[in-house]
Amino acid sequence: MNLRELAQLLDLSPTTVSRALNGFSDVSEKTRLRVAVAAEQHGYRPNSTARKLALGRTDCVGMIYPLQPNDLNDPVFHAIVGGMTDQFNDAGLDLMLISADNHNELQTYQRITAGHRVDGLIVARTCVFDERLRYLQSCQFPFVAHGRSQMDAPYPWFDYDNEAGTRAAVERLLALGHRRIALISAPLTLNFAMQRKQGFIAAMQAASVVIDPGLLQEGALTALAGEALMHRLLKQSQRPTAVVVDNNLAAMGVLSALRQKDLQAGTDISLIVFGGVAPELAMGQNITAIRQPDPREAGVMLASLMLARLKGENPESLQMLWPTQLQPGTSDQACLI
Repeated sequence: MNLRELAQLLDLSPTTVSRALNGFSDVSEKTRLRVAVAAEQHGYRPNSTARKLALGRTDCVGMIYPLQPNDLNDPVFHAIVGGMTDQFNDAGLDLMLISADNHNELQTYQRITAGHRVDGLIVARTCVFDERLRYLQSCQFPFVAHGRSQMDAPYPWFDYDNEAGTRAAVERLLALGHRRIALISAPLTLNFAMQRKQGFIAAMQAASVVIDPGLLQEGALTALAGEALMHRLLKQSQRPTAVVVDNNLAAMGVLSALRQKDLQAGTDISLIVFGGVAPELAMGQNITAIRQPDPREAGVMLASLMLARLKGENPESLQMLWPTQLQPGTSDQACLI
């Protein structure tokens, strides 16, 4: 039985039956109950597409992502997406991953929001000044940012305490006697990279250690970039005795560069990685890390914040900062120089 046949059976208009089934307040409780009983008795099942159009919903949340080859092999990315998927599924929503061109990402946001193809958006890898967030805020489209940005008005976000993490890494290396400590950063337009660099600088300055600008290296969020930057550091006349890497993707390249030079992290040079490196990817070595909470739980939290925003909760109440923790391994040792 379709909607029109159900309406004829009840001697009601199709519009009234549709509004009764969708819980609109302009339909009396008596009529809603009558329609619901008849629908159940006659096996009526609403057309899901028509229902979503009637309610102005898609029952879908999007994440626009300029996917890189490394992302498809990144276990952290997979875990976050998995956590979001589980949480949205429990709420009857789908998660849509939307690939975008790095150079035209904002156009994708404009196209998706103009067509109202999703009910809300998760914004990944926020920038220090993020035009995507500013656009979504200007058109009052529901979103949650995975990371913070410099914005005038409050907005929902989930982030890690990036500054505290790199401060802890540097303080540990300083306590081990290191002074020539290098930092390999992701692009500093990304807010997490800038925050982690600020934590690095703050810890060095607090210890009155002069920072050699040549030890501050910035490159793409890839293993290849990490490898190239590590080679650059190793070529210096006074190479660093310790290195902090602000992301796990570049860290894979750093480890590769060390192996190419027959150097061992922890024996020849100390290494701490923000986010850590799985032992199977580090040739079995236990890399000292700044650990973030379980990425799957981070995905669950992002989805929970999105669901709360879709229910109309205040953005100021939807801001979550999770702590980081230093996890000692075997890749950092006392400085012998």
